[in-house]
Amino acid sequence: MTDHTSATLSSHILDTHLGKPAANIAVTLHKVDANNDTTLLANGTTNDDGRVTPDSWQFVSDIDSKLSTGRYTLTFDTQAYFDAQHLTAFYPQVIIDFVVSDSSHYHVPLLLSAHGYSTYRGS
Repeated sequence: MTDHTSATLSSHILDTHLGKPAANIAVTLHKVDANNDTTLLANGTTNDDGRVTPDSWQFVSDIDSKLSTGRYTLTFDTQAYFDAQHLTAFYPQVIIDFVVSDSSHYHVPLLLSAHGYSTYRGS
């Protein structure tokens, strides 16, 4: 049985090399099923403050806009971001694999540089 909770999701990217938010990074949200197959749920782009807010996601369908419990991935197109700055990056994309376990808000920050990144569950 699938739990149709209504968890919300946001993300925030800080460029630790430049010390500022990372704007205009494309982000995709996928649902991961029990066979590790993924389904695209939504696309987003970080705003001038480096954020993708719950209301800025472009969901594939209205049904998908309600995050149920389960496993998801966020994929950040870091290559295009660093290319625009004429920097050579070690990671062409960052994929964060996480689990939604209830109907609370999930905030997934990304601290980014051309040669490393870190993430954590934010608030």
